Amino acid sequence: MLLPESAWRARQSAHETRVRAWTDPHHARAARGEKHPVLDFLFHYYAFRPAWLRRWHPGPDVILAGDGAREFLRWPGYHATADGIALNLAALPAHRRTFVAWLRDLLTAMQSRPAFFACYGLHEWAMVYRQTPDEIRHNNHPLRFPPAELARIVESSALCCTHFDAFRFFTPPARPLNRLQPARETVSQHEQRGCLHANMDLYKWAFKLAPFTPSELIADCFALAAEIREVDMRASPYDLRALGYAPIPIETPAGRADYEARQRTFTTRGEPLRARLLLVCDRLLARV
Repeated sequence: MLLPESAWRARQSAHETRVRAWTDPHHARAARGEKHPVLDFLFHYYAFRPAWLRRWHPGPDVILAGDGAREFLRWPGYHATADGIALNLAALPAHRRTFVAWLRDLLTAMQSRPAFFACYGLHEWAMVYRQTPDEIRHNNHPLRFPPAELARIVESSALCCTHFDAFRFFTPPARPLNRLQPARETVSQHEQRGCLHANMDLYKWAFKLAPFTPSELIADCFALAAEIREVDMRASPYDLRALGYAPIPIETPAGRADYEARQRTFTTRGEPLRARLLLVCDRLLARV
């Protein structure tokens, strides 16, 4: 696809306008020294700077015409062609090809593996289980229950987290209570598309493929991750009503039903994003 400069400039501008709705408030909070337990997560946990999120890339098989396209040559991965500037898929380093192949296998396995919807967001509860107030991560926000009641809720529930990057933050007393013991080496065996964190991680996989991922896809994955993060924290044991987040009370049958309904919706919305990421992987591995 050959894009004239007017067309790709319009896409570039639209992307930056879209993502600044997320990055500008983050910068403003940082300038004021304010921390936000919900909104900061996507900028602090995921190693993709706001400036990188704002930067537009067209994705594979797009040639940018016009003199202005030469600005893209400052970034690795681009080269000049007879018609303009484009990504050079053939120059993908061997170590990145190995990662792309691993990611394609992971995303493919997740597509075929049944989704699981009975975790009810208890990972956040397991992260504060039997901790002292000083040990709690977001200790500037109150918990909805005293420690003994919180422990009772955890102990009376079936912990079944499948996501290693959530499980690794469980407190030591909580880890033996989980049905599985996920490890970094077993991610491909346990990761499943019903998991909120697995769907948030679509954003991580999208930016790890940059600059080869179309920036519109990265922004779509970020948008989904932002919505998931809100639900994740509303279902947590933290009381965030002062920030405008009403609890999803997963300690009750109604709250669990509400959480599962949202979980199923996020899973459905993640499917086309996962499919688009797989197309990027396939294109990178094809090289030509």
